[in-house]
Amino acid sequence: MLRGRMIPCQSREAVVTVLSYRNGIMDGYLQHPRLDGKEKIQSLSQMLLLLNGLADLENCPNPSLPLVPWECSDNESCSVFRIQILFREHYTWQGKLVWQNENQETVFHSAIELMEMLDEILGE
Repeated sequence: MLRGRMIPCQSREAVVTVLSYRNGIMDGYLQHPRLDGKEKIQSLSQMLLLLNGLADLENCPNPSLPLVPWECSDNESCSVFRIQILFREHYTWQGKLVWQNENQETVFHSAIELMEMLDEILGE
């Protein structure tokens, strides 16, 4: 059933740390205010499914959830991204991808576009 309008969700921010990536296979973890710790991720599709499940738990808007800090230990090379899902209607997401390492940000208009952006960045 379609809702009449989309609801903005400022608390939908996750931090994804990618330790390694090759051909869609990644070694990394996802942090989110609703998770007790770091959730291991091994693919872009697993990341999207986890983000979608976390978004399902939100009672948006809910600005009281704290943001998760990003981090890499000194002895590891990694890429850190903040993924902010601003609007979500079914599986059409609109939001912002912030690449912490390079201090760059861009917007995405769907979950597929988010996957393509991450694949392009990590594949370089």
